[in-house]
Amino acid sequence: MDDGQTRKRRPRSTAARTRQHLLDTAAEVMERLGLANATTKEIARASGYSEATLYKHFADKSELFLEVLRHRFPTFAADLAALPERVGRDGVRDTLVGIVLGAVPFFRHGSPMLGSLFAEPDLLRRHREGLSAHGAGPLNVNRAVAAYLAAERDLGRVDSRTDPDAAAALLVGACFQRGFFEAFSQGTGDLPPLDRFAADLVEALAVVASDEPGGRAGSGGHS
Repeated sequence: MDDGQTRKRRPRSTAARTRQHLLDTAAEVMERLGLANATTKEIARASGYSEATLYKHFADKSELFLEVLRHRFPTFAADLAALPERVGRDGVRDTLVGIVLGAVPFFRHGSPMLGSLFAEPDLLRRHREGLSAHGAGPLNVNRAVAAYLAAERDLGRVDSRTDPDAAAALLVGACFQRGFFEAFSQGTGDLPPLDRFAADLVEALAVVASDEPGGRAGSGGHS
């Protein structure tokens, strides 16, 4: 390999390491101080880089926050993005359990970061506008799950009486509550193991059609 090739690759490698370090530092600062107090100046200071360097990698604080979530929970983000590909292929029950297993840790760590924003209405408004500008927001999880359930219902693998939006709200809402409990109790709460919680939640939701493996007759939550 000649020196020219080495020089061409080195900046990309250095930039990747810098970005990774900024994400790791931002996650630590956001979890420690909350999103409202985790300024880009503080994140840059803690990382050992300048704010100018931070803004070379991230357009604004909202983008940085979104990338922190994707960086910390890549499996959950990938699972949501892959839901359309799982329609008609993987088991509905297993897919929903997988969503729960990814969503609870996501909310467990994301909620404390966001909590401080609610004491600062102007910061909350700016953060909401920033997320919207990036096509993001808390309802995106519900929408992804609802779209998946609607597609599976059309194939007959989810009970025909199921309201996808309502079912998604119940599933995601329960995950958010469990994540909040875990964050609040810091491991001291009397909660069932996460895998059992996930299986029981999907069973209680009762949307899986009776001919789906593991499904049951009369599912759909209707009498």
